[in-house]
Amino acid sequence: MVEWRRIGRGVRQVPEPWATPLIWTVAYLGAFALVGLLGLLGFLDRTGFALMVLSLLAGLLGMRGRFTAAPGTALLCWTCLNVLGTEPTGELSWAGHRDPGWMACLFAAAIIGTITGRVLHARAAYRRVTPFDEPA
Repeated sequence: MVEWRRIGRGVRQVPEPWATPLIWTVAYLGAFALVGLLGLLGFLDRTGFALMVLSLLAGLLGMRGRFTAAPGTALLCWTCLNVLGTEPTGELSWAGHRDPGWMACLFAAAIIGTITGRVLHARAAYRRVTPFDEPA
């Protein structure tokens, strides 16, 4: 048997994603700070570790951003890693055996973070919809 109920107290919407320029600003500043910190701690000789840390940053930013912000987020993180984390330091270079994989890893992290964020927000909004029981 189907029982009809009114939904009460309104439905809170899924949180609005952050604006793309804000995501890109946080990505650049965060990547710059993380690569600088890894350099101070002596971890830049292992670029795989730096790539993992920047991928986590891209994924976390993806959880708050839109899909359109993912390519720029990946590019900004890659630029900071390329310029500050690899030799020659301070120069933008392209290593055909390494950089496409790095960019793909950062882009995948940003996309996976965005998908995860959208699903988590949608599930939370779905759970907030509760039936309204009128007093008898």
